[in-house]
Amino acid sequence: MTHDKADIGVYGLGTMGSALALNLAESGFRVAVTNREVDWIPAFVEKAGALAPLLVPVNTLAEFVTALKPPRTILFMIPSGAPMDAMIDAVLPLLESGDTIIDGGNADFNDTRRRFARLEGTGAHFVGMGVSGGAEGARRGPSMMVGGSAHSWTQLKPMVEAIAAKFNGDPCVDHLGPDGAGHFVKTVHNAIEYADMQMIAEVYGILRDSAGWDAPRIGRLFEGWQKGPLSSYLIEVSAAALQTTDPETGQAMVDVILDRAGQKGTGRWTIIEALKMGQSANTIEAAVGARGWSSEKEARQTAEPLLTAGALDAKVPPPQDLEMALLAARILAHAQGFRLLAAASEEFDWSLDLARISEIWRAGCIIRSALLDDFAQALRRDLPAGHLILSPAIAAMLGQAVPSLRRTVAAGALLGAPLPALAAALAWYDSMRHARGTANLIQAQRDFFGAHGFARTDKEGKFNADWPDLA
Repeated sequence: MTHDKADIGVYGLGTMGSALALNLAESGFRVAVTNREVDWIPAFVEKAGALAPLLVPVNTLAEFVTALKPPRTILFMIPSGAPMDAMIDAVLPLLESGDTIIDGGNADFNDTRRRFARLEGTGAHFVGMGVSGGAEGARRGPSMMVGGSAHSWTQLKPMVEAIAAKFNGDPCVDHLGPDGAGHFVKTVHNAIEYADMQMIAEVYGILRDSAGWDAPRIGRLFEGWQKGPLSSYLIEVSAAALQTTDPETGQAMVDVILDRAGQKGTGRWTIIEALKMGQSANTIEAAVGARGWSSEKEARQTAEPLLTAGALDAKVPPPQDLEMALLAARILAHAQGFRLLAAASEEFDWSLDLARISEIWRAGCIIRSALLDDFAQALRRDLPAGHLILSPAIAAMLGQAVPSLRRTVAAGALLGAPLPALAAALAWYDSMRHARGTANLIQAQRDFFGAHGFARTDKEGKFNADWPDLA
């Protein structure tokens, strides 16, 4: 081939890889492209149209590496797990000092840390980069969370800043820390997404099942919410989906979709890591649990005529209450996510800039919303006890919105409407606002049956009580 060397290589021409490759080309970069199934390559180049001259198609991994300018930057958009490890085995012997491998998939950050450590001392570098925004975001401007060495960031920065979404001109991408920092932040991003989606679905559910609203009416309500504090991509998507008609049946599209939600693991990973760090993100736990319950369709169908609701007289909260309830719960879910990021930053010595993370989520990503600018401003200031909800500005917002959340959760309980994530958010809020909790009784129980010991309020040390003998 007589092509000039490429600035970056993209291996994997699936939905996300092809979109990123075209975004890079449209931004003026020369892009080497290849794929395991080589018959995909000519079709991709043909569909690229006017961008085709900036693409360097190759068929083998060796040709792919040779086609790149040193130090090489290689973006792999392939399945995470074993395929990524196999790819490292194959490509590492072809690399030179200073070359960088980027995993742009949704990888477990523990694997990213292991791969980062594996490449240390080889001269090559490993980057874990979270990419959010779906196919459209990847093509037009995603939000990206980069973890890896400073060398890799210097090499990568001009390209990712050029293709990233922009918020008031600020690229929604940054180097967040070493090894697995980027992939962990993306994992928490996805977990917040789980909670947000679930809470929106719960509001839809109470309006559908308890108020008798049809899908288009709920969609129009959500569309109106786009003009207020709930303005976000997920509200926009939900409003549009609810107002879409199925061409085959003439029904609302959502009414012909089976109520069984899938998941790819990032929500579950977040819960596992939170528990390892002694944290709890119960809004996320509730959202992941709800997806699990959704998979038990047959059990729910069997249960419906057998399990009585025991519902009591109650009214569905008015739309303005539901709007503010969702606002309060969304704030609380994000706050839990940022708390997990802070805990991980300390655990893994990442020095995460939480305000900057909030800023790079303001455009391009799935959880982009008007609230993220407020969060970024709050996170730039000292937070009492390290909690976003204790920022004066955020606490004031919660003060206005939590009464609506309380009324909504109470109405849901009385009506028998399931609101797991909204209720979890309220439970966390109420737990955090009680200076004296109930764990003293738990410590008494533990000492009673297991002599585990406890701390006292009036003096230092560890103590055991002389509990009565129940025998």
